[in-house]
Amino acid sequence: MSDLTALNKETHEAWEVNADVWDNRMGDEGNDFFNILCWPALASLLDLRPDSHILDIACGNGLTTRRLAELGAQVTAFDFSSNLIEKAKTRLADQAARINFHVIDATNESQLLSLGENKFDSALSNMALFDMADIETLFRILPRLLKPNGAFVFSITHPAFNNASSAHVVEEIDDHGEMKITYAIKTSRYMTPFHQRGLALRNQPKPQVYFDRPLQYYLNLGFQNGFVLDGFEERAFPPETPQSHPLGWGGKFSELPAVIVARMRLVS
Repeated sequence: MSDLTALNKETHEAWEVNADVWDNRMGDEGNDFFNILCWPALASLLDLRPDSHILDIACGNGLTTRRLAELGAQVTAFDFSSNLIEKAKTRLADQAARINFHVIDATNESQLLSLGENKFDSALSNMALFDMADIETLFRILPRLLKPNGAFVFSITHPAFNNASSAHVVEEIDDHGEMKITYAIKTSRYMTPFHQRGLALRNQPKPQVYFDRPLQYYLNLGFQNGFVLDGFEERAFPPETPQSHPLGWGGKFSELPAVIVARMRLVS
């Protein structure tokens, strides 16, 4: 078994185990990361039109899937966790006619192609690419799934400020005679891709594997497969956002973006 195959298997097992906790925490409405940082930029960059057919990649419990359907899109959504897909199906409410769910591994070429070629107006991946052992397969196959000039919009944790080596620190400084508290990020790795186990949610039963890659890794994969970058946002919490934990992400880190949202578009 190759290293990537073993890591993909471990990742799959972690998400199957963590599905209940993740579904309970995200619920129908999501958390601050989703509602403040991710969704406003994702929705804007998608430039959604009525009856667009959207591919929702690694959809989890269907949070983005439902939002897209509520805006009038036809959505094909998939995740490799069958437990998460079952959770997503139970939350469909009145959007079932617009949504099709599948259990598919985004690292598997044949499974991706089973979704249908030249079928989707755009594709979306919310906070998932860094959970995948291999994203090269997805970037290579996406141009075959999308219609001409189709877009791929994705959000990821900021590779420079919010990777698995990052630490949140608080310091007291003497600023021209005034004692001030400052909040900062200390990071020790960025340029070389690496993986590390960690917790997305503090009470999840099993650590998951984070696959941290520099921004150039993502962009170059897109360029090599026929995409151009035509939309980009670095997203930070507004200063008034409370911290859920003393050093958790929130307004005290308003000058440091926790998330990147990008749009890559196919060129003819």
